[in-house]
Amino acid sequence: MGADAALLLLADSRLPAGGHAHSGGVEEAVRLGAVTGTGDLTRFLRGRLATAGLVTAALAAAACELAAADDPADDPADGVELWRRLDAEADARTASPAQREAARTQGRLLLRTSRRMWPSAALDTLARAVPEGPHHPAALGAAGASAGCTPRQAALAAAYTSVTGPATAAVRLLGLDPVTVHRLLADLAPALDDAAHAACASLGDAARQGRWHALPGHSAPALDLLAEGHLTNPMKLFVS
Repeated sequence: MGADAALLLLADSRLPAGGHAHSGGVEEAVRLGAVTGTGDLTRFLRGRLATAGLVTAALAAAACELAAADDPADDPADGVELWRRLDAEADARTASPAQREAARTQGRLLLRTSRRMWPSAALDTLARAVPEGPHHPAALGAAGASAGCTPRQAALAAAYTSVTGPATAAVRLLGLDPVTVHRLLADLAPALDDAAHAACASLGDAARQGRWHALPGHSAPALDLLAEGHLTNPMKLFVS
């Protein structure tokens, strides 16, 4: 399968990996009255892309690069250790326990699906390294490499899903016009490209040697608070 086609599959919400069940904080924002229409949603999506979206894009690019370098002839213990370190970097960049759990739930489902679609030694090593489920961007980057995608394509898929999930959730929660919401996403296209470019630019020599401390670590306290508040919502439609 061509890398472009694989990229479309990875970014498709219909991929059976549970992405459609997560709102990315929009459900709690709607409950609190912080997002009531397309104007609020636009600001929410742009803020999410500039923070959590950029971080996940960089982690996905790093995971794609690591997976592409995975050689079955290498010491398996080395690969396991590298994946654990990258997953720990994702953990350190996710302050909210609720968001960490949501990311691992999505990552676990994506990894399970990807191992059936694009079997590879890298995906097997990742599954051994993080049996409880890796963070979603780590699984996304590894799946992308296994499908023949580049780190930039993996970063673009991560940035894209960081806004499309919340956008489609808002359509369901607020009854917004789907065409209007997709116009908002179309307007974000240049920002998505910029995020993917910035994510790959952060992959310097240190990252290529398994030292990922210099990857973006933009925080989003509002998203953290929304994720934690979502846990106490007894009438929620989405997992997160």
